[in-house]
Amino acid sequence: MIKVIRMKTKEEKLEEIRKKAKELERKLKQREARAIPREPVKKEEPKKDRVKMPPVKLFNKWSCNIEVNDPGMKRYITLNEKILPRSAGTYRQRFHKSKAHIIERLALHLMVPGHMGKRHRLTSGKLAGSFNTTMGIVERALQIMEEKEKKNPVEIFVRALENAGPREEIMSYQMGSIVARDAVVTAPQRRIDKALRLFAQGAYRKSFSKKKKMEQALAEELLAAYNNSADSLAIKEKERIEREAGGAR
Repeated sequence: MIKVIRMKTKEEKLEEIRKKAKELERKLKQREARAIPREPVKKEEPKKDRVKMPPVKLFNKWSCNIEVNDPGMKRYITLNEKILPRSAGTYRQRFHKSKAHIIERLALHLMVPGHMGKRHRLTSGKLAGSFNTTMGIVERALQIMEEKEKKNPVEIFVRALENAGPREEIMSYQMGSIVARDAVVTAPQRRIDKALRLFAQGAYRKSFSKKKKMEQALAEELLAAYNNSADSLAIKEKERIEREAGGAR
């Protein structure tokens, strides 16, 4: 049996569309009646100018925004903006010490200035284990350097560090029945460590059992290294090590 389907005329289709439109309009009116009236949106007031904070300075005195000229040392000299550079043992891993502020590393070396080689040749005295004492010495030494040179003492210290880091040294190894020596390039991290150690030792020697204060001796040591003078123990040792390395090439 064949089922006959009657097609709708245009008038019937239009009537059906009108009914759907009326039904949608009725539902929208009901939804608007149930809706909670909203408050008018307030216009945002223009933002006031923010107060600019002053730049952070080392000890509230000196800027650390200094460019390191030595390309080898650039990655290993940290000059963050800090008032008091103290990491409190955060950087404990082997090579993470380069993340600590360079002024803090100098203060840490000053805590054991009598240690040379594998033993203490001079007693470290009151400086041993006292970070606050050594940091006070560093601050006073920077103050003395500023008064003498009329420059930012942190920049003077960075330039002294660049001058005092040895670039070559000797490596000894057994070769049959003799000990052979060869010249090797010093790693940047080791250059900084050796220079800081020699700064601390040189300043301590100048003030040990003498009337000269430690901060005065440290300022003289750093200024001599800044001027590339042989009065600095670090410069003297650097020249000796590089001279030996030149002879072993």
